[in-house]
Amino acid sequence: MMVPAVLLLLGALTAVTAPRLLARADWPDREPVVALWVWQCVVAAVLLCCALSMTLSAAAAWQKVRGRVFAPAPRGVAEAYTFGAAGPWAAAVAVTLACGGAWSAVMLLREVARARSGRRRRRAELRLRAPLLPGEKPDAGRRLVVLEGERPDAWWLPGPSPRLVVTTAALRRLKGRQLDALLAHEQGHARARHDWLLHCSSALADGFPQVPVFAAFRDEMHRLVELAADDMASRRFGRLTTALALVELNEGRGVFGPCPAHQAQVPQRVNRLLTAPARLTAARRLGLTATATLVPVVPLLVTFVPALRALG
Repeated sequence: MMVPAVLLLLGALTAVTAPRLLARADWPDREPVVALWVWQCVVAAVLLCCALSMTLSAAAAWQKVRGRVFAPAPRGVAEAYTFGAAGPWAAAVAVTLACGGAWSAVMLLREVARARSGRRRRRAELRLRAPLLPGEKPDAGRRLVVLEGERPDAWWLPGPSPRLVVTTAALRRLKGRQLDALLAHEQGHARARHDWLLHCSSALADGFPQVPVFAAFRDEMHRLVELAADDMASRRFGRLTTALALVELNEGRGVFGPCPAHQAQVPQRVNRLLTAPARLTAARRLGLTATATLVPVVPLLVTFVPALRALG
């Protein structure tokens, strides 16, 4: 039976070639939202290849699994997959891929639990630093919280009752539309649910550190979500205003200069906003989006080819 092997080969080919093609392309920085979608489709295709290969390998190895998988299929479809020709490797492949899927689920649950724990800790700190006023109900309409602080900062705290937290230093340092641009940036993260993208990419990269595509997926998610939020803010308040807000917010953090600190991408973000790269045409954006959407469809087509031939 060749379909599981073809699916594994297709997944490996996608995992190797897609990140290289995206790294060489010049459009992801110009269209970060489209690039986010492309990366999600690539990773989904790799995972789908593994899941389908596991299912067909298990069906080839065990009769009970085969009966459940092909129970809704018309007569003759199961025979088209030539399960009788499967070698002893089918069970080993199925078990290995199943263990990989279970490990991915464990890592995702760990990442979600870690994120929830971090949110509870930050909320406890928030309640300590910004206690409720007399008569004020907990979690009642406090979507914006201002904290006393000497360091200009702002962040979005997701969860059932999301919070936009701003320090008093940021309020003093950012004036007028610069503060509006900063708030729009953080609100852009919240509207697009970028936190879930970061959790999923971190879970895959931590669970499979030896798989380069997952590490690249995590790194690009962290970079592209910031570019996408920058664009959301700049469309409302202008690129120059958004760039100045980034400079004012990060000037004292050592990110500018010959030896930048850990947030070294901030200068690149500022330069990108100031140089104003031209956006792709609507037709090309639509073409890239449609092409990326078709990438996860390829494993499905490969999987159903024997069935379609049998029915045809």
